[in-house]
Amino acid sequence: MLKALLAKDLRFDGKVVTLTVVSTLLIMLDYYQPFSFNKPLERFSLYLVIPLGIILFGFREHPKAYGFGFGDWKAGLFLTLAGAALMTPVIWLLVYSDASTQGYYQAWLAPNLAGRNLLELLGWEFLFRGWLLFGYARKYGPDALWLQAVPFALAHIGKPAAETFSTIFGGFAFGWVAWRTRSFLYPCLIHWFIATLIVLLASGALGVK
Repeated sequence: MLKALLAKDLRFDGKVVTLTVVSTLLIMLDYYQPFSFNKPLERFSLYLVIPLGIILFGFREHPKAYGFGFGDWKAGLFLTLAGAALMTPVIWLLVYSDASTQGYYQAWLAPNLAGRNLLELLGWEFLFRGWLLFGYARKYGPDALWLQAVPFALAHIGKPAAETFSTIFGGFAFGWVAWRTRSFLYPCLIHWFIATLIVLLASGALGVK
């Protein structure tokens, strides 16, 4: 009786469960057990290598099904350049109108900033705009665009408020670019541009005020 009661209407999609549980645990592990020797390499390993391993050896699928590839590169190139152009004045305004943003990022300038950001964001973007977006899309269709944006926004808690509140919409926009191009690489490039520019502006490295 108890077994029948507990089992009633409880049929789970194993891949959806895996996507949700693994991604949540990886984000928690990143937060609570940081490997401080190399944060970009840590996030690349947690957010790209581990999910990719599960896709290959657990799901036994081709990574291309999760946006791992160049996809529609012509649309991707156009959207990347358009996104960078659109976000440049937004980032400039954010940095110089919000003291908390400038204070938070001005100390982030480091040698090989662009390379470190790219390594970290390859992992970060694959987790949300590859693994979760295309994994959820199989069951939930376009609603996956919003579903992947929720953990993305929550992962920003602790950053400046103006940035954090915008990430639910930014996460959706990044997801749409990945959805349109069938690749996580183009939102990764846009995100990389934003992350690098905000540090350069906040630190005064560009000499612009």
